[in-house]
Amino acid sequence: MSGISHDAAIAARRAALGCALFPVVLLAVSPLHAQTTASQLPQIDVVDTSPVVNGRLDLDTPSDTGSRLGLTPRETPATVTVVNRATIDARGAQNTQDILRSIPGVTAHDAPGSVGVFYRGFSSNSISQLFNGVNVQYSIAARPVDSWIYDRVEAIGGPSSFLFGSGAVGGSINYITKVAERQNFGEAQVRLGSYGLKETSFGINRRIAGDGSGAGDHYARLDVNHRDADSWTDGTGRRSTQVAASLLSDLGSGLSHTLAYEFQDEDVDRPYWGTPTLNPAVGRMRIDEGIRDKNYNSADGVYQQRVQWLRSVTDWKASSALSFKNTLYVYDALRDYRNVETYRYNASNTAVIRSAALLQRHDQHLIGNRVEGLYRGTLGGLKSDWSFGVDYSVNKQTRFPNSLPAVVSTVNPYNFGTENFFDVPGMRPGFVPDRNNKITTAAAYLENRTALLPSLNLITALRHERIDLDLTNRRAVTAASPASYSRSYSPTTGRIGLVWDATQNASVYAQYATAADPPSGVLSTASFADVMNNSELTTGRQAEVGAKLDFWENKGTATLSAYRITRKNIATQDPNNSALTALVGEQSAQGVELAVGLQPAPRWSVQGNLTYVDAQYETFQQAGVSLAGKRPTNTPAVVGNLWLSYAFTPAWQATLGLRHVGKAYADGANTQYWPSYTLVDVGLGWRIDRSMTLTARIRNLTDKVYAANVVSGMAYLGAPRTADLTLRVAF
Repeated sequence: MSGISHDAAIAARRAALGCALFPVVLLAVSPLHAQTTASQLPQIDVVDTSPVVNGRLDLDTPSDTGSRLGLTPRETPATVTVVNRATIDARGAQNTQDILRSIPGVTAHDAPGSVGVFYRGFSSNSISQLFNGVNVQYSIAARPVDSWIYDRVEAIGGPSSFLFGSGAVGGSINYITKVAERQNFGEAQVRLGSYGLKETSFGINRRIAGDGSGAGDHYARLDVNHRDADSWTDGTGRRSTQVAASLLSDLGSGLSHTLAYEFQDEDVDRPYWGTPTLNPAVGRMRIDEGIRDKNYNSADGVYQQRVQWLRSVTDWKASSALSFKNTLYVYDALRDYRNVETYRYNASNTAVIRSAALLQRHDQHLIGNRVEGLYRGTLGGLKSDWSFGVDYSVNKQTRFPNSLPAVVSTVNPYNFGTENFFDVPGMRPGFVPDRNNKITTAAAYLENRTALLPSLNLITALRHERIDLDLTNRRAVTAASPASYSRSYSPTTGRIGLVWDATQNASVYAQYATAADPPSGVLSTASFADVMNNSELTTGRQAEVGAKLDFWENKGTATLSAYRITRKNIATQDPNNSALTALVGEQSAQGVELAVGLQPAPRWSVQGNLTYVDAQYETFQQAGVSLAGKRPTNTPAVVGNLWLSYAFTPAWQATLGLRHVGKAYADGANTQYWPSYTLVDVGLGWRIDRSMTLTARIRNLTDKVYAANVVSGMAYLGAPRTADLTLRVAF
């Protein structure tokens, strides 16, 4: 590192962030004494109506991800999935990647430099990954985070730019953090497991002022998680810490305020980047299981990230019909990489060729403010609800890349040693900035639900954005990399849908939605070539029909949907000049999704989902070859999940989880593929008393060798069989 040390730089950034946000905290706290004599809020009675875990689907809890109108998944003309906290705990999801397995059709991997989520035939750059409804416009920001600090994860399938802005052709996934609630409780957890896993978690929520009657009540919450573990790959170790703290203040006159802060720290020693696959590199991909646990990274390879979030959320219920919310959000992230990342066999499969040394820093800062309102009224005598708002943000990222694609060394696959990173010729400590990307976004949106008939609702939405992208070159100026360059985009996206309550227990819907996203990646990392050659955002279109119903005397719930999505204006290679790109590419996906939840008896619960997607390029060029009709990489046609729970006694419960993922191609020409696989997880829980539970789990029971992600010549393998024991206490 040059100049200030990494830790010192982090400390300076934290101090600067704290100083910058101190006025916000002061403004949030200063009204507390003045409001204690204001009119009191009504007493809130909390009734637990949550569904049995792994049983009936959660269709009747309002979801902010599917709509800003406060609609439930049942009322929304789209496929909306809610993975609540009870489900996260019941399935033993250790991080956000584990949680994503509960969303129909979603596959994901956590390779350090290319975190991937695939949904409805599209990949990360066409999936919006949100944090409490805020899109940081950078896929790597969605690296796996230990699940303790999250209350739930919600998802909406298909184009949804009209809700959260550009970048949501395949769908949107929203990670929602725990915040202070109007009650007192505490919880703690200890988890021990394979490969030295040690995890401790703690959470407490308390009223710290007031008498519980309303105005003048203040509730504080703190959730802390720390995880320390080695890995099944040689030399890899991970340490992570997350903190979520919040203060909820009832200020009277229908006014409340939540101040929330989150901190995420992750350090990975010698990250695993993948395993070379055997030659010939055609057809079914194979690995030598003798090197399953080998790690070909540099001896001191590193991945580090430090993330901070601050949100100031003010809610005002102006009347029984009108309410407002203002959300000020600040995001600050620093990520460092120091690795040798690519490994290939030689032609005879007798040696592994190591290449692609990369020293990289990503420095990102986002600040924004969103004002939104909700009005429940009438339109022409018909019941009509309106959601409206404006959102303004400035997102800045500076990247500091230093890469050498050349071969670093060739080693024996089984017995080898690797260098320290800065022993690689051409690599030296220190970061040199490449360019600054600044995205300024101003958006206005409107959403409406009107009851055309008592059983028929029309739901519409419209969003218009002005996106200004400014690039500043921090290195040598050339014709291809000028000193600066700017471009503006003005997408308008929307949705129109109908929901018909066909019976008391069944509804059907139809919808048409649009989206827009960058043609060759996220704008926060767009290069001069991307911006100078590609003048438009891509456009997405989806038509979807579906049904949501209760059946079997309300013992079962189900959702079924069918959709078709097209994405146009993809940046593809110019057939007449391979050095240029043109916005003539097109990709499509059509599929069906089925989710079912059953509670056939008090002791039994069953939940599962099955999806099929036919995704392909309609028009696309790569290396002068047309890929029309080919399936995008890492996009399985079939994904299925099944979870069963059985309570032997009130104190003992067994669980079984099955996950099937179809074959996935490693290259655009579809010449290499990883075969389909099925994973089995089992668990046994013992409820020691009303407040204490002990759970044992075995994951990947059959020790299946499988790839979570594949590229040509290399597979990013999933974990082998592991076991863990979790003690959870409520107080």
